[in-house]
Amino acid sequence: MATAERALPGHATVPAHRDGNVLRWLAAYTASLVGDNVYFVALAWSAQKSAGPAEVGLIMAAGALPRALLMLGGGVVADRFDVRRVLLGSDALRCVLLLSVAAAVALTAPALWLLVAVALVFGAVDALFVPAIGALPPRITSADQLTRVTGMRSLSMRLGQIVSPPLGGLAMGLGGPAAAFTVAGLLFALSLPLLLSVRIRPVEAPPETPPEPGTAWKDLLDGLRYIRRHRLIGPLVAAGAVCELGLTGTLNVGMVLLNAERGWGASGYGWIVGGFGAGAAASAALLALLGRLPRAGLVLCGTLLMGCAGAAAIALVPVLWIAVVLAAVVGLGAGVFGGLNSALIQTAANPAYLGRVTSVLMLTMVGLAPLSYPLVGAAIGVWGSAPVFVGCGAFGSLGVAIALASGAVRHAELPRPAPGKAA
Repeated sequence: MATAERALPGHATVPAHRDGNVLRWLAAYTASLVGDNVYFVALAWSAQKSAGPAEVGLIMAAGALPRALLMLGGGVVADRFDVRRVLLGSDALRCVLLLSVAAAVALTAPALWLLVAVALVFGAVDALFVPAIGALPPRITSADQLTRVTGMRSLSMRLGQIVSPPLGGLAMGLGGPAAAFTVAGLLFALSLPLLLSVRIRPVEAPPETPPEPGTAWKDLLDGLRYIRRHRLIGPLVAAGAVCELGLTGTLNVGMVLLNAERGWGASGYGWIVGGFGAGAAASAALLALLGRLPRAGLVLCGTLLMGCAGAAAIALVPVLWIAVVLAAVVGLGAGVFGGLNSALIQTAANPAYLGRVTSVLMLTMVGLAPLSYPLVGAAIGVWGSAPVFVGCGAFGSLGVAIALASGAVRHAELPRPAPGKAA
Protein backbone atom coordinates (compact mmCIF):
# COMPACT_ATOMS: atom_id res chain seq x y z
CA MET A 1 0.00 0.00 0.00
CA ALA A 2 1.33 3.40 -0.96
CA THR A 3 1.80 5.71 1.97
CA ALA A 4 3.05 9.19 2.64
CA GLU A 5 4.60 8.11 5.92
CA ARG A 6 8.23 8.86 6.61
CA ALA A 7 10.03 8.21 9.87
CA LEU A 8 11.51 11.26 11.50
CA PRO A 9 14.06 11.26 14.26
CA GLY A 10 12.99 12.57 17.62
CA HIS A 11 9.21 12.21 17.53
CA ALA A 12 7.45 14.84 19.60
CA THR A 13 6.47 13.55 23.05
CA VAL A 14 3.14 15.37 22.99
CA PRO A 15 0.56 16.11 20.30
CA ALA A 16 0.99 19.35 18.37
CA HIS A 17 -1.77 21.18 20.22
CA ARG A 18 0.13 20.58 23.48
CA ASP A 19 3.62 21.12 22.10
CA GLY A 20 5.05 24.44 23.27
CA ASN A 21 7.34 24.59 20.24
CA VAL A 22 4.40 24.33 17.84
CA LEU A 23 2.33 26.78 19.89
CA ARG A 24 5.12 29.38 19.80
CA TRP A 25 5.30 29.00 16.03
CA LEU A 26 1.50 29.29 15.81
CA ALA A 27 1.54 32.45 17.93
CA ALA A 28 4.22 33.97 15.68
CA TYR A 29 2.28 32.99 12.56
CA THR A 30 -0.95 34.43 13.98
CA ALA A 31 0.71 37.75 14.85
CA SER A 32 2.19 37.94 11.35
CA LEU A 33 -1.13 36.97 9.76
CA VAL A 34 -3.12 39.59 11.69
CA GLY A 35 -0.45 42.16 10.83
CA ASP A 36 -0.82 41.20 7.17
CA ASN A 37 -4.60 41.70 7.28
CA VAL A 38 -4.39 44.99 9.20
CA TYR A 39 -1.91 46.22 6.58
CA PHE A 40 -4.48 45.58 3.84
CA VAL A 41 -7.11 47.51 5.80
CA ALA A 42 -4.68 50.42 6.19
CA LEU A 43 -3.67 50.28 2.52
CA ALA A 44 -7.28 50.17 1.31
CA TRP A 45 -8.43 53.10 3.43
CA SER A 46 -5.33 55.14 2.64
CA ALA A 47 -5.92 54.56 -1.07
CA GLN A 48 -9.58 55.52 -0.75
CA LYS A 49 -8.67 58.79 0.95
CA SER A 50 -6.06 59.84 -1.59
CA ALA A 51 -7.17 58.42 -4.94
CA GLY A 52 -10.15 57.68 -7.15
CA PRO A 53 -11.79 54.26 -7.68
CA ALA A 54 -9.50 53.28 -10.56
CA GLU A 55 -6.37 54.18 -8.58
CA VAL A 56 -7.67 52.28 -5.54
CA GLY A 57 -7.96 49.16 -7.67
CA LEU A 58 -4.43 49.71 -9.01
CA ILE A 59 -2.99 50.08 -5.52
CA MET A 60 -4.78 47.02 -4.14
CA ALA A 61 -3.71 44.88 -7.12
CA ALA A 62 -0.09 46.12 -7.17
CA GLY A 63 1.11 43.63 -4.58
CA ALA A 64 -0.30 40.63 -6.46
CA LEU A 65 2.07 41.04 -9.42
CA PRO A 66 5.43 40.62 -7.63
CA ARG A 67 3.91 37.96 -5.39
CA ALA A 68 2.93 35.85 -8.39
CA LEU A 69 6.08 36.54 -10.42
CA LEU A 70 8.52 35.86 -7.58
CA MET A 71 6.72 33.03 -5.77
CA LEU A 72 8.68 30.24 -7.48
CA GLY A 73 11.93 32.05 -6.76
CA GLY A 74 10.84 32.30 -3.13
CA GLY A 75 10.60 28.52 -3.07
CA VAL A 76 14.20 28.25 -4.23
CA VAL A 77 15.27 30.64 -1.45
CA ALA A 78 13.36 28.61 1.16
CA ASP A 79 15.14 25.43 0.06
CA ARG A 80 18.59 27.02 -0.14
CA PHE A 81 18.58 28.82 3.19
CA ASP A 82 17.39 28.24 6.73
CA VAL A 83 13.61 28.66 6.59
CA ARG A 84 13.43 30.29 10.01
CA ARG A 85 15.94 32.92 8.93
CA VAL A 86 13.89 33.57 5.79
CA LEU A 87 10.77 34.03 7.95
CA LEU A 88 12.62 36.27 10.40
CA GLY A 89 13.99 38.36 7.55
CA SER A 90 10.57 38.62 5.89
CA ASP A 91 8.78 39.76 9.04
CA ALA A 92 11.62 42.15 9.94
CA LEU A 93 11.48 43.73 6.48
CA ARG A 94 7.71 44.11 6.68
CA CYS A 95 7.99 45.62 10.16
CA VAL A 96 10.54 48.21 9.04
CA LEU A 97 8.59 48.94 5.84
CA LEU A 98 5.26 49.55 7.59
CA LEU A 99 6.69 51.59 10.45
CA SER A 100 8.49 53.75 7.87
CA VAL A 101 5.25 54.20 5.94
CA ALA A 102 3.45 55.08 9.18
CA ALA A 103 6.00 57.82 9.84
CA ALA A 104 5.69 59.10 6.27
CA VAL A 105 1.88 59.30 6.24
CA ALA A 106 1.89 60.89 9.70
CA LEU A 107 3.88 63.80 8.26
CA THR A 108 2.01 64.19 4.98
CA ALA A 109 -1.00 62.84 3.07
CA PRO A 110 -0.29 59.37 1.56
CA ALA A 111 0.74 59.87 -2.05
CA LEU A 112 -0.31 57.46 -4.78
CA TRP A 113 3.29 56.62 -5.69
CA LEU A 114 4.10 55.79 -2.06
CA LEU A 115 1.16 53.42 -1.67
CA VAL A 116 1.97 51.64 -4.94
CA ALA A 117 5.62 51.27 -3.91
CA VAL A 118 4.61 49.85 -0.52
CA ALA A 119 2.27 47.34 -2.17
CA LEU A 120 4.97 46.23 -4.61
CA VAL A 121 7.61 45.74 -1.90
CA PHE A 122 5.16 44.01 0.41
CA GLY A 123 4.12 41.62 -2.36
CA ALA A 124 7.77 40.81 -3.14
CA VAL A 125 8.46 40.00 0.52
CA ASP A 126 5.33 37.85 0.61
CA ALA A 127 6.82 35.79 -2.22
CA LEU A 128 9.65 34.86 0.18
CA PHE A 129 7.47 34.40 3.25
CA VAL A 130 4.81 32.06 1.86
CA PRO A 131 7.07 29.19 0.64
CA ALA A 132 9.12 29.38 3.85
CA ILE A 133 6.07 29.15 6.11
CA GLY A 134 4.93 26.11 4.15
CA ALA A 135 8.33 24.43 4.53
CA LEU A 136 8.58 24.99 8.28
CA PRO A 137 6.00 22.59 9.88
CA PRO A 138 7.95 19.37 9.13
CA ARG A 139 10.92 20.99 10.92
CA ILE A 140 9.06 21.80 14.14
CA THR A 141 7.04 18.63 14.72
CA SER A 142 6.92 14.99 13.71
CA ALA A 143 5.28 13.67 10.55
CA ASP A 144 2.31 12.17 12.37
CA GLN A 145 1.34 15.62 13.69
CA LEU A 146 1.32 17.50 10.38
CA THR A 147 -2.43 17.10 9.85
CA ARG A 148 -3.11 18.54 13.28
CA VAL A 149 -0.72 21.43 12.60
CA THR A 150 -2.51 22.10 9.31
CA GLY A 151 -5.83 22.30 11.14
CA MET A 152 -4.36 24.60 13.80
CA ARG A 153 -2.93 26.87 11.12
CA SER A 154 -6.32 27.03 9.37
CA LEU A 155 -8.01 27.94 12.65
CA SER A 156 -5.42 30.68 13.08
CA MET A 157 -6.29 32.01 9.61
CA ARG A 158 -10.00 32.09 10.52
CA LEU A 159 -9.20 33.89 13.76
CA GLY A 160 -7.13 36.42 11.84
CA GLN A 161 -9.99 37.08 9.43
CA ILE A 162 -12.33 37.76 12.38
CA VAL A 163 -9.96 39.91 14.45
CA SER A 164 -8.13 41.91 11.79
CA PRO A 165 -10.90 44.07 10.23
CA PRO A 166 -12.17 45.51 13.54
CA LEU A 167 -8.60 45.95 14.81
CA GLY A 168 -7.59 47.79 11.65
CA GLY A 169 -10.80 49.82 11.69
CA LEU A 170 -10.26 50.78 15.34
CA ALA A 171 -6.71 51.93 14.61
CA MET A 172 -7.92 53.94 11.60
CA GLY A 173 -10.65 55.53 13.69
CA LEU A 174 -8.31 56.52 16.51
CA GLY A 175 -5.25 57.66 14.58
CA GLY A 176 -5.87 57.37 10.85
CA PRO A 177 -3.65 55.50 8.38
CA ALA A 178 -0.49 56.18 10.40
CA ALA A 179 -1.91 54.36 13.43
CA ALA A 180 -3.12 51.42 11.32
CA PHE A 181 0.26 50.99 9.61
CA THR A 182 1.93 51.25 13.03
CA VAL A 183 -0.26 48.50 14.50
CA ALA A 184 0.52 46.24 11.52
CA GLY A 185 4.25 46.90 11.87
CA LEU A 186 4.21 46.18 15.61
CA LEU A 187 2.41 42.88 15.01
CA PHE A 188 5.21 41.83 12.67
CA ALA A 189 7.69 42.91 15.35
CA LEU A 190 5.84 40.71 17.88
CA SER A 191 6.35 37.66 15.66
CA LEU A 192 10.16 38.01 15.71
CA PRO A 193 10.96 36.92 19.31
CA LEU A 194 8.41 34.13 19.02
CA LEU A 195 10.07 32.82 15.85
CA LEU A 196 13.48 33.05 17.51
CA SER A 197 12.25 30.79 20.31
CA VAL A 198 11.08 28.04 17.93
CA ARG A 199 13.34 24.96 17.92
CA ILE A 200 14.12 23.45 14.51
CA ARG A 201 14.31 19.66 14.57
CA PRO A 202 16.31 17.66 12.04
CA VAL A 203 14.31 15.83 9.38
CA GLU A 204 15.36 12.62 7.73
CA ALA A 205 15.29 12.81 3.97
CA PRO A 206 13.67 9.89 2.13
CA PRO A 207 15.90 7.46 0.22
CA GLU A 208 16.05 9.60 -2.91
CA THR A 209 19.02 10.93 -4.81
CA PRO A 210 19.90 14.23 -3.11
CA PRO A 211 19.70 17.24 -5.43
CA GLU A 212 23.00 18.57 -6.69
CA PRO A 213 23.64 22.24 -5.93
CA GLY A 214 23.40 24.53 -8.94
CA THR A 215 22.21 27.91 -10.08
CA ALA A 216 18.89 29.31 -8.88
CA TRP A 217 17.37 28.61 -12.32
CA LYS A 218 18.60 25.02 -12.25
CA ASP A 219 17.19 24.59 -8.75
CA LEU A 220 13.83 25.92 -9.91
CA LEU A 221 13.66 23.56 -12.89
CA ASP A 222 14.82 20.71 -10.67
CA GLY A 223 11.96 21.42 -8.28
CA LEU A 224 9.39 21.46 -11.08
CA ARG A 225 10.70 18.14 -12.38
CA TYR A 226 10.56 16.72 -8.87
CA ILE A 227 6.87 17.61 -8.58
CA ARG A 228 6.03 16.26 -12.04
CA ARG A 229 7.77 12.92 -11.43
CA HIS A 230 6.62 12.29 -7.87
CA ARG A 231 3.87 9.66 -7.94
CA LEU A 232 1.95 11.23 -5.03
CA ILE A 233 2.85 14.93 -5.01
CA GLY A 234 2.38 15.44 -8.76
CA PRO A 235 -1.28 14.31 -8.84
CA LEU A 236 -2.06 16.16 -5.60
CA VAL A 237 -0.65 19.43 -6.94
CA ALA A 238 -2.54 18.98 -10.22
CA ALA A 239 -5.80 18.17 -8.42
CA GLY A 240 -5.42 21.23 -6.22
CA ALA A 241 -4.75 23.49 -9.21
CA VAL A 242 -7.83 22.27 -11.06
CA CYS A 243 -9.92 22.70 -7.91
CA GLU A 244 -8.72 26.29 -7.49
CA LEU A 245 -9.43 27.15 -11.13
CA GLY A 246 -12.90 25.61 -10.95
CA LEU A 247 -14.13 26.91 -7.61
CA THR A 248 -12.29 30.11 -6.67
CA GLY A 249 -13.83 32.35 -9.31
CA THR A 250 -17.24 30.82 -8.69
CA LEU A 251 -17.12 31.45 -4.95
CA ASN A 252 -15.48 34.89 -5.04
CA VAL A 253 -17.05 36.53 -8.11
CA GLY A 254 -19.95 34.28 -8.99
CA MET A 255 -21.41 34.39 -5.50
CA VAL A 256 -21.74 38.18 -5.64
CA LEU A 257 -23.49 38.00 -9.00
CA LEU A 258 -25.71 35.12 -7.89
CA ASN A 259 -26.77 37.06 -4.81
CA ALA A 260 -27.73 40.07 -6.96
CA GLU A 261 -29.59 37.80 -9.37
CA ARG A 262 -31.62 36.25 -6.54
CA GLY A 263 -32.27 39.60 -4.84
CA TRP A 264 -31.06 38.39 -1.43
CA GLY A 265 -29.33 41.69 -0.66
CA ALA A 266 -26.20 42.43 1.33
CA SER A 267 -27.43 40.47 4.35
CA GLY A 268 -28.03 37.40 2.19
CA TYR A 269 -24.51 37.58 0.80
CA GLY A 270 -23.20 37.93 4.34
CA TRP A 271 -25.08 34.81 5.42
CA ILE A 272 -23.67 32.80 2.49
CA VAL A 273 -20.10 33.93 3.17
CA GLY A 274 -20.63 33.21 6.86
CA GLY A 275 -21.87 29.71 6.04
CA PHE A 276 -18.77 29.01 3.99
CA GLY A 277 -16.56 30.34 6.78
CA ALA A 278 -18.35 28.20 9.36
CA GLY A 279 -17.82 25.08 7.26
CA ALA A 280 -14.14 25.91 6.73
CA ALA A 281 -13.68 26.55 10.45
CA ALA A 282 -15.36 23.23 11.26
CA SER A 283 -12.97 21.42 8.90
CA ALA A 284 -9.97 23.09 10.56
CA ALA A 285 -11.23 22.14 14.03
CA LEU A 286 -11.83 18.56 12.87
CA LEU A 287 -8.28 18.18 11.57
CA ALA A 288 -6.78 19.88 14.64
CA LEU A 289 -8.68 17.65 17.08
CA LEU A 290 -8.43 14.30 15.30
CA GLY A 291 -4.90 14.74 14.00
CA ARG A 292 -5.29 11.87 11.56
CA LEU A 293 -8.00 10.63 9.22
CA PRO A 294 -7.72 7.03 8.00
CA ARG A 295 -7.76 6.36 4.25
CA ALA A 296 -6.65 9.94 3.74
CA GLY A 297 -6.39 9.71 -0.05
CA LEU A 298 -9.97 8.53 -0.49
CA VAL A 299 -11.29 11.00 2.07
CA LEU A 300 -9.47 13.78 0.20
CA CYS A 301 -11.19 12.78 -3.05
CA GLY A 302 -14.59 12.44 -1.39
CA THR A 303 -14.48 15.84 0.30
CA LEU A 304 -13.32 17.54 -2.91
CA LEU A 305 -16.24 15.97 -4.77
CA MET A 306 -18.58 17.12 -1.98
CA GLY A 307 -17.30 20.68 -2.29
CA CYS A 308 -17.67 20.72 -6.08
CA ALA A 309 -21.20 19.30 -5.92
CA GLY A 310 -22.19 21.85 -3.28
CA ALA A 311 -20.78 24.73 -5.34
CA ALA A 312 -22.71 23.58 -8.42
CA ALA A 313 -25.95 23.20 -6.46
CA ILE A 314 -25.91 26.65 -4.83
CA ALA A 315 -27.07 28.32 -8.02
CA LEU A 316 -29.95 25.84 -8.39
CA VAL A 317 -31.73 26.57 -5.10
CA PRO A 318 -34.21 29.45 -4.81
CA VAL A 319 -34.20 29.72 -1.00
CA LEU A 320 -31.50 31.57 0.93
CA TRP A 321 -31.22 29.23 3.88
CA ILE A 322 -30.55 26.25 1.61
CA ALA A 323 -27.83 28.24 -0.15
CA VAL A 324 -26.27 28.99 3.25
CA VAL A 325 -26.29 25.29 4.15
CA LEU A 326 -24.71 24.40 0.80
CA ALA A 327 -22.06 27.08 1.32
CA ALA A 328 -21.21 25.47 4.68
CA VAL A 329 -20.93 22.10 2.92
CA VAL A 330 -18.58 23.62 0.34
CA GLY A 331 -16.47 25.19 3.10
CA LEU A 332 -16.29 21.90 5.00
CA GLY A 333 -15.38 19.85 1.94
CA ALA A 334 -12.84 22.33 0.60
CA GLY A 335 -11.29 22.73 4.05
CA VAL A 336 -10.80 19.01 4.64
CA PHE A 337 -9.49 18.55 1.10
CA GLY A 338 -7.01 21.41 1.48
CA GLY A 339 -5.82 20.24 4.89
CA LEU A 340 -5.28 16.63 3.81
CA ASN A 341 -3.67 17.73 0.55
CA SER A 342 -1.18 19.90 2.45
CA ALA A 343 -0.46 17.25 5.10
CA LEU A 344 0.12 14.47 2.55
CA ILE A 345 2.43 16.66 0.46
CA GLN A 346 4.44 17.88 3.45
CA THR A 347 4.81 14.33 4.74
CA ALA A 348 5.83 12.83 1.42
CA ALA A 349 8.13 15.57 0.12
CA ASN A 350 11.89 15.44 0.36
CA PRO A 351 12.70 18.33 2.74
CA ALA A 352 15.21 19.65 0.19
CA TYR A 353 12.31 20.40 -2.19
CA LEU A 354 9.58 21.46 0.23
CA GLY A 355 9.96 25.21 -0.33
CA ARG A 356 9.65 24.81 -4.09
CA VAL A 357 6.69 22.45 -3.73
CA THR A 358 4.94 24.98 -1.48
CA SER A 359 5.67 27.81 -3.91
CA VAL A 360 4.00 25.92 -6.77
CA LEU A 361 0.97 25.15 -4.60
CA MET A 362 0.59 28.80 -3.61
CA LEU A 363 1.15 30.01 -7.16
CA THR A 364 -1.98 28.13 -8.23
CA MET A 365 -3.91 30.19 -5.65
CA VAL A 366 -2.42 33.67 -6.05
CA GLY A 367 -1.44 33.41 -9.71
CA LEU A 368 -3.66 31.00 -11.63
CA ALA A 369 -6.94 31.04 -9.71
CA PRO A 370 -7.62 34.80 -10.12
CA LEU A 371 -7.44 34.31 -13.90
CA SER A 372 -10.87 32.73 -13.65
CA TYR A 373 -12.47 35.89 -12.18
CA PRO A 374 -13.13 37.76 -15.44
CA LEU A 375 -14.11 34.52 -17.20
CA VAL A 376 -16.70 33.67 -14.56
CA GLY A 377 -18.09 37.21 -14.56
CA ALA A 378 -18.35 37.34 -18.35
CA ALA A 379 -19.92 33.88 -18.56
CA ILE A 380 -22.58 34.72 -15.96
CA GLY A 381 -23.34 37.91 -17.88
CA VAL A 382 -24.05 35.81 -21.00
CA TRP A 383 -25.65 32.62 -19.63
CA GLY A 384 -26.70 33.44 -16.09
CA SER A 385 -25.51 31.95 -12.80
CA ALA A 386 -26.95 28.43 -12.86
CA PRO A 387 -25.14 26.98 -15.92
CA VAL A 388 -21.86 28.68 -14.97
CA PHE A 389 -21.94 27.37 -11.39
CA VAL A 390 -22.74 23.87 -12.62
CA GLY A 391 -19.99 24.07 -15.24
CA CYS A 392 -17.40 25.31 -12.74
CA GLY A 393 -18.39 22.60 -10.27
CA ALA A 394 -17.98 19.99 -13.01
CA PHE A 395 -14.59 21.44 -13.96
CA GLY A 396 -13.46 21.35 -10.32
CA SER A 397 -14.51 17.72 -10.09
CA LEU A 398 -11.90 16.93 -12.75
CA GLY A 399 -9.48 17.30 -9.85
CA VAL A 400 -11.19 14.31 -8.25
CA ALA A 401 -10.66 12.32 -11.44
CA ILE A 402 -6.97 13.28 -11.52
CA ALA A 403 -6.53 12.19 -7.92
CA LEU A 404 -8.44 8.93 -8.29
CA ALA A 405 -6.48 8.05 -11.43
CA SER A 406 -3.36 7.87 -9.25
CA GLY A 407 -2.96 4.69 -7.24
CA ALA A 408 -0.59 6.54 -4.91
CA VAL A 409 -3.37 9.00 -4.00
CA ARG A 410 -6.07 6.34 -3.65
CA HIS A 411 -3.95 4.37 -1.19
CA ALA A 412 -2.26 7.29 0.54
CA GLU A 413 -2.26 7.20 4.34
CA LEU A 414 -1.06 9.67 6.93
CA PRO A 415 1.52 8.48 9.49
CA ARG A 416 0.17 6.89 12.66
CA PRO A 417 1.07 8.46 16.02
CA ALA A 418 4.24 7.12 17.62
CA PRO A 419 3.66 4.41 20.26
CA GLY A 420 2.79 5.87 23.61
CA LYS A 421 1.97 9.33 22.29
CA ALA A 422 -1.07 10.86 23.88
CA ALA A 423 -3.91 11.88 21.59
